[in-house]
Amino acid sequence: MVQTKLSFNVPEAEPTSWEAATAAWERAELYWLTTVRASGQPNVSPLIGLFHEGAFYFCTGEGEQKYRNLELNPQVAVTTGANSLRSGLDLVIEGSAVVVAGEDKLRRLAELFEHKYTSEWHFDVADGAFKGEGGRAPVFEVVPAKAFAFAKDTYGQTRFTF
Repeated sequence: MVQTKLSFNVPEAEPTSWEAATAAWERAELYWLTTVRASGQPNVSPLIGLFHEGAFYFCTGEGEQKYRNLELNPQVAVTTGANSLRSGLDLVIEGSAVVVAGEDKLRRLAELFEHKYTSEWHFDVADGAFKGEGGRAPVFEVVPAKAFAFAKDTYGQTRFTF
């Protein structure tokens, strides 16, 4: 991983460490997933997710727009952060969303989702996907190709490349 500081002309801005960015990804409760429609237009959806062992995980129903978009184009951006101007850290990951297929990995991810979001978000694992009240939900993994951290206490941007 390469870390690059881009400071928005604020000389005292320090780069955000990958450890600090990772901790913020793990703490976040809500994320925004950007996919691309067949027409080329963006589609942005809020969702729950996990940042675990260097990758971001989410699930979606097969009838949802984001799932249909991912069938055509796996390139995504995932964002999270603080909805404030002068404090906090906003984060972006760019990468490809790939379906998670291993039953053992899916069971572990289901446990992690429930631990993070309580039993309200309990998923069983069946047929290579999560299964819940809403039906079958394939799980996707996004390994960052590029990531950004936007600090706001001292305005600064850090770019991470992998």
